[in-house]
Amino acid sequence: MKNTTGSCVSFDFTGRFLPPVYIIVFIVGLVANGWGLKSLLHNWKKLKIINVFILNLGLADILYLLTLPFLMVYYFMGGKWIFGDAFCKVTRFCFYLNLYGSIGFLTCISVYRYLAVVHPVQVMGRLTLTRSVGISAMVWVLVSAQSLPDVFYTKTYGNSTEKCVDTTTNTYVESYLNYTLGRTLTGFCIPFLITLGCYGHVIVVLCRTNTTDMVLKQRCLKLLFILILLFSVCYIPYHVLKNLNLWSRILSKQKICHEWSNGVYIAHQISRGLVCLNSALNPLVYLHGNENFLASTRQLLQQAHQTFSRVFFSNSGSVPVAQTADEA
Repeated sequence: MKNTTGSCVSFDFTGRFLPPVYIIVFIVGLVANGWGLKSLLHNWKKLKIINVFILNLGLADILYLLTLPFLMVYYFMGGKWIFGDAFCKVTRFCFYLNLYGSIGFLTCISVYRYLAVVHPVQVMGRLTLTRSVGISAMVWVLVSAQSLPDVFYTKTYGNSTEKCVDTTTNTYVESYLNYTLGRTLTGFCIPFLITLGCYGHVIVVLCRTNTTDMVLKQRCLKLLFILILLFSVCYIPYHVLKNLNLWSRILSKQKICHEWSNGVYIAHQISRGLVCLNSALNPLVYLHGNENFLASTRQLLQQAHQTFSRVFFSNSGSVPVAQTADEA
């Protein structure tokens, strides 16, 4: 540890790392979520309870993906925000709606799977489409109320609101750390424990029951793997490193600079890129949580394969015919 009056970290890494990540996530996420939502809406009359949560998960992703072009412009211009203070807050607010909305709806899917597999008789007739819509609306309200205080923190600074930060300025960093610790507990830790508990119990029940459908067992195992992947890659590193980086900023503000401060900052920026991947990885939940999406995807792949085969064989078949004509 050392005392210094200068900055502990180098901020150049963010501008080099995040824009390529945003481009990839925007393209992949928009295509995958667009296709998934199209499949759900196409089979609207057959909409099932779990698909309501999947639909809201996709809407949360689309909401965030539409803000990425503005962030790309921001970083491509060397970190100069030209869209105004209000839109900066809207952009950051959409990110948190997507983040905690995704976690919330993934938790709803986990609880639904748990009730349907472990307590099928007790919940028969109680898990209705109307109630799932009401639960989804409640998730949106809770996530919005949880993220709304973030809007009141200063997000821009510099000449003509040059910078648009995802947390807040150093003036309010102590208060912001307390706020984000509470949001981490309620918006991430508690849903994460609920999800683990639900799927842990589901896996135990499926393994003990010999009469369980193998297709259902494989689907639950795959969905559990996807959720572990999402939480391990996207959510856990982001929440840990974000709070650690805020603490490092508080120490730097007190003229206390640790040797690990720059490493924490870089790791936090990497975690920001990883947490964005949830919008591109969430469609995996479509694949294993929505039968209609899986069937339509297979149908699309089969049509593409048949089209490719017809084109390939027609072209290859025309070659010998042309050669015979020339030789004659």
